[in-house]
Amino acid sequence: MDDHAILRAGLRMLINTQPDMEVVSEAMDGHEALLKAREMKPDIALMDLTMPKTGGLQALEQLRQVCPATRILVLTMHDDPAYARSVLAAGGLGYVVKRAADSDLLAAIRAVYRGRTFVDPTLAGSLVQDLLGKQASAGSADRGVRGSLLSPREREVLHLLAQGYTNQQAAKWILVSVKTVETYRARIAQKLGLHSRAELTRYALESGLLTPDSLTS
Repeated sequence: MDDHAILRAGLRMLINTQPDMEVVSEAMDGHEALLKAREMKPDIALMDLTMPKTGGLQALEQLRQVCPATRILVLTMHDDPAYARSVLAAGGLGYVVKRAADSDLLAAIRAVYRGRTFVDPTLAGSLVQDLLGKQASAGSADRGVRGSLLSPREREVLHLLAQGYTNQQAAKWILVSVKTVETYRARIAQKLGLHSRAELTRYALESGLLTPDSLTS
């Protein structure tokens, strides 16, 4: 959907020359797009962010409600990573700027059709760095909060179990019964939401309780 007829004609020509693609409908604004999407139920909606009557993000959110199975790819003039983040947060799967090469747009359409996320290569780096920064900050804060829930003895048991010690070996190491270790392990699982040994080891590594060279096996 785009309000520029010449651009729509060019896109239609490009897409219809592909053996695995076909334009089934067009719209010049968000309202018309919603009506046609409800009727045609397309696999992919290729839409702009700047349209008359209905804003692009609003149309995107409404389209997801009307046709939840339709995957949305945004093609826009806005090359600001903030717009791309907003589109992805609203449920869009792809974001391509209008100056992109035809091959990038076609690759984006195919990726979105398969359910994969596609971001214009000129913006991908900024988005990845932003995402990694947020994940690291959130992960560190989450591990800190969860780790503070453990008592010193529970942290000691977690450290031993993460290294590969069995319940029996851990019990001998800290001079308690196997039943006591099992109780500690149950408390750890309840407090941290971690149940398998792999999850315990991953948490111990991420929280600094354990270093890779201290793993026994």
